[in-house]
Amino acid sequence: MIKNYLLIALRNLKKNKAFSFINITGLAIGMAAGLLIIQYVVFELNYDNFHTKKERIFRVSQDRFNNGKLSTQWAGGAFAVGSKLKANFPEIEDFVKILGNGSVLATYQDQKLVMEKTYFAGNSFFNIFSYALTAGDPKTALLEPNTAVITETVAKKLFGKVNPIGKLVSFSYNEPIKITGVMRDFPVNTHFKCDVLMSYSTFLKFVGPKNDIDNAWLNDGALTYLLLKPGTDPKTLEAKFIPYINKEYSQYKANGEGAIYHLQPLTSIHLYSHLMLEAEPNGDGKSVYLLAGIAIFVIIIAWINYINLATARGIGRAKEVGVRKTLGSAKLQLVMQFLLEAMVLNGLAILLAIGLIIVCLPLFATLSGQYLSLTLLIAPAFWLAVIGLFILGSFFSGFYPAIVLSAFKPVDVLKGKLTTSLKGIMLRKGMVVFQFSASIFLLIGSLTVYRQVSFMEAQKLGININQTLVIKPPLAKVDSFYRSMSGFKTESLRDPAVKSVTVSTSVPGEPVQWNAGGIKLVGAPNTAAKQYRIIGGDYDYLKAYNAKLIAGRLFSKDYSTDPHAVVFNRKAVEQIGFTKPEQALGKQIDFWGQVYTITGVVENYHQQSLHDAYDALIIRCIPDVRGNVSVKVSTSNLPQTIAILKAHWKEFFPGDEFNYFFLDQHFNEQYDADKQFGQVFAAFTGIGIFVACLGLFGLVSYTIVQRTKEIGIRKVLGSSVNGILKLLYKDFAVLVIVAFLVSAPLAWYASHQWLQTYAFRINITWSLFAAPFLIVLIIAFATVSYLTVKAALMNPVKSLRND
Repeated sequence: MIKNYLLIALRNLKKNKAFSFINITGLAIGMAAGLLIIQYVVFELNYDNFHTKKERIFRVSQDRFNNGKLSTQWAGGAFAVGSKLKANFPEIEDFVKILGNGSVLATYQDQKLVMEKTYFAGNSFFNIFSYALTAGDPKTALLEPNTAVITETVAKKLFGKVNPIGKLVSFSYNEPIKITGVMRDFPVNTHFKCDVLMSYSTFLKFVGPKNDIDNAWLNDGALTYLLLKPGTDPKTLEAKFIPYINKEYSQYKANGEGAIYHLQPLTSIHLYSHLMLEAEPNGDGKSVYLLAGIAIFVIIIAWINYINLATARGIGRAKEVGVRKTLGSAKLQLVMQFLLEAMVLNGLAILLAIGLIIVCLPLFATLSGQYLSLTLLIAPAFWLAVIGLFILGSFFSGFYPAIVLSAFKPVDVLKGKLTTSLKGIMLRKGMVVFQFSASIFLLIGSLTVYRQVSFMEAQKLGININQTLVIKPPLAKVDSFYRSMSGFKTESLRDPAVKSVTVSTSVPGEPVQWNAGGIKLVGAPNTAAKQYRIIGGDYDYLKAYNAKLIAGRLFSKDYSTDPHAVVFNRKAVEQIGFTKPEQALGKQIDFWGQVYTITGVVENYHQQSLHDAYDALIIRCIPDVRGNVSVKVSTSNLPQTIAILKAHWKEFFPGDEFNYFFLDQHFNEQYDADKQFGQVFAAFTGIGIFVACLGLFGLVSYTIVQRTKEIGIRKVLGSSVNGILKLLYKDFAVLVIVAFLVSAPLAWYASHQWLQTYAFRINITWSLFAAPFLIVLIIAFATVSYLTVKAALMNPVKSLRND
């Protein structure tokens, strides 16, 4: 019997080639799109899942308060957190402190290598995390001062085939560092990655015992991870921290200082943490789940196509059902037959979907910016998803048509009295409304993302970052940094193509890492102290970036006191307590015991992307500041200008690499994740609409076949082609309008929620809804028109020949 069912299924596929093609293609595209998004979602959700102790690992995040008001939220907190909490709470099994060290220049014999991501880490690092060592002892690799662990990639670049264990390397410090371990390159799906891990005891040796920084509660910057003992409830432990932390901060109560510490589960960091001092740019949980929703939409749209086409074609197979029932077939046997047909069709669609995935995977990886390769085809999770889609697809897309087709009464069928039920018609129309609703919803969302990203890229920043080449900070040792940098500036400015050269601790497009609390007006009580972001720049920094001066003056070499001068932005002026910029001029501030005079106020500008609100910035004049070198250049002969700058750099920093980037590109890289999300959203919106149109095309084509004689009679009675078109258009226009009324409120809510994550955002206007509505309406009409016009132009004699 199963063989007979399969034979009938294959004959029907062959007999109805157009419907079979539409069904298989629609299902395959929907499944391929769904599987690709599912892989993306699974990859994002599996960040840090490879750690064997992941359920017990928590990062300690910090909310810093000034006088009871939240001032900053940090991924890293005070240096004292790890050791103090471990000593006072027996629920903590182990802890590790990790401290960023920026870029370093590594030198071994004649080999030099600039490493961007270097950290100090405590010796418990390899006990807590599951980052594997290929050489060295994980128990002692980070124990002693002046020791470090490097990745396999760094080891190959620096040492070649030589065993690096025990070798001494210069890391831009006075004392050489001994390599005590080599670890595998960090997995792509981890929130923490680095090139070099130096022992935390090396850091303590550098700063010396004088500051006792390891037990400091007001020095922030250390990422602290705790390993809790089995069975510990993190929420209960977090609540226990509060009275203890309050007691520790009571000694700073006069300064208004306070903090609350939270336990972040390791596996939630990537998608749900966007704090200061994050080790890596993190993802967005809302966006990931939204894409998961798109995957479900696309797959359901494909299944609806099958249901609509199978039930619409039911009349064509009514006599087959009638004959089978007359010859003794039971309803259950007919249900099994049609379910088996659905399985055959879904099976073919799955095979085609896998082929589409193989072809499209590189394109999708580029589009999404996600690390995906063909290795996913051997992953158990992928095949579980395939099997799940096949089973669910066969059942959900085949069950209803099987029930409908098997319910035909043989007497009515064989007498030709079969009529289409009102319930069946309404269900098919309801499913078409769902398809259109999903399409309009996705289009509104895609347009919202596109407009928000365009808005952010087009928005004026308040400073000029165009034609700016930024050279990364020099790392090699020089006798006098100030003298070398002054020489580089002087020689570079001799070139007419170089407009300005300035040095600063931060450049636009990145977070200001220098965060300073306890700043207040001289004479103000300690409770008035606030936190600010600090940028150290030379005399030319604000001028080079064309910061808009709204009060006072900018830094100048004409004023010998400017090394003790500061410039505030408007937000900082308001935060310190003035209502007008002019009121701040000449006032003195207490900056960690040093007195600085406010000489100018600049307008707020976007230091970072429009995701973030304006920061309260203080710019300090530091003539010998070490940092990024910003060079304003003419683009008329850029390669020659870069070559000249490189030659001057080698002259004054002979042991250093000339590493540079263009600031406008660097700034817009902040929007890469938004762009990639928008591209993925738009691509799968297009796929969803295409699959919906395939179903609509099939449904309309069958409707036209059913109404061919009606159209012929109408033409004989005098109806024009336009009149027939209007008749058929009206039905589908109503469906699109209903779909719009269903989807618009949902799309507004989803867009509103998504836009709330941006400090600067577009307004939700009527055009965000009108354009998608018109697009779907035009697509639907175009789909309907192709077949309707063909039927309307047919000679009525031909359509009525058989009656």
